[in-house]
Amino acid sequence: MSTAIATNRMLTEAMKPSTEVCLTWAADKPSGFQLLLQQGFVVPVTVGSNIRAVLCDQLGVSHDYLDNRINTIFLDGKPVDDVDKATVADGSTLALSASMPGLVGAAMRKGGLIARFRGAITHTDQDSPAQGGQGTITVKLYNLVVDELGPTFLKSGISLRDEDMQVFLENRSALFWTDCKKAELNGREVDPGRLLDEKPPVPGGLVMLKVVTAA
Repeated sequence: MSTAIATNRMLTEAMKPSTEVCLTWAADKPSGFQLLLQQGFVVPVTVGSNIRAVLCDQLGVSHDYLDNRINTIFLDGKPVDDVDKATVADGSTLALSASMPGLVGAAMRKGGLIARFRGAITHTDQDSPAQGGQGTITVKLYNLVVDELGPTFLKSGISLRDEDMQVFLENRSALFWTDCKKAELNGREVDPGRLLDEKPPVPGGLVMLKVVTAA
């Protein structure tokens, strides 16, 4: 085993969440989680793979959805044109969006007619490292994509920085909790409205958040 791959595995182990929160929602599609999904969550993947392989083969996004719905993709802050060539590295940030409005949106659209005007900011093959192995990436979802893919990611579970989870819980109103039928903290059922009091802060740690719908 190479030193780089061994290091990847050690880092992945270190990035495992120390706390798990599972919420059972009454509605078919849980709402009120958009901000968490927009600011970014961590998922484990096999890195050194292209974006299509990561999203479709590893994370379960359909090829049709990737090709026809996710029109704008940023990898580490650079717009991507070819999802079959851009390679995801350990620690990468992948931002996904449907079409954005205006000229800027048209320019950022993957493979768009005026994408060439982006020039030097476009992600290129040279930006993609070849090192493979197990790792983690940060995923950010925007506009229509956050509503359409968000529930699927929440059902599978997303890892968040503990401080982001704390801020999220602190800013939830009583109305937010009306559709929450059950809350579990590390497998123990707790009062949803008192989840913030029950969950001790873990500075620098990660929280696994799962949101499932009631049968």
